[in-house]
Amino acid sequence: MDKIEYSTEELLDITRWLKVICEPNRLFLLEKIIEGVQCNCELGSVLNIAPNLISHHLSVLREAGLIEAERDPDDARWIYFSVNTKAMEDFRLFFDGFFNSKRIQPRRLSCGPQVTEEQRKSFARMEQ
Repeated sequence: MDKIEYSTEELLDITRWLKVICEPNRLFLLEKIIEGVQCNCELGSVLNIAPNLISHHLSVLREAGLIEAERDPDDARWIYFSVNTKAMEDFRLFFDGFFNSKRIQPRRLSCGPQVTEEQRKSFARMEQ
C-alpha cells in the first residue's frame, strides 16, 4: 500500500533537498551531471559563471548528498562530479509517493454545520 502520511522529519528532509535544487544554477549543474560525469572545468564553461560560484554550488549539492566528487588519481586539480544514484532514487520515490493522487482523502467532518453534537464530542475526546 502507498504511504498516506509523512512524518515531520521526512518532510523536513525533502524541504532541504528542494532548497538546494530551487537555485537555478544548482539545478543546471545537476542537470549537466545527470547527463554524465563532469569535471569542474566542463561545468564552469557550460554555465558561464565565476569558478568560485561553481565551487559554492557544487559544495551545496555535495552536502545535500545529491552528487559525489572524485579527484583524479594522477592530478588532484581535476575533480570529477557524478550523481549519487541512491539519493536520486530516494528523491524520485518520495515525489512519486507524495504526489500520488491516491493519497488525496475526502474531507473529514470535524467542524461546520454538518457535524452533529455527538461527532463534536467524539472529536473532543480524541484530541484529549
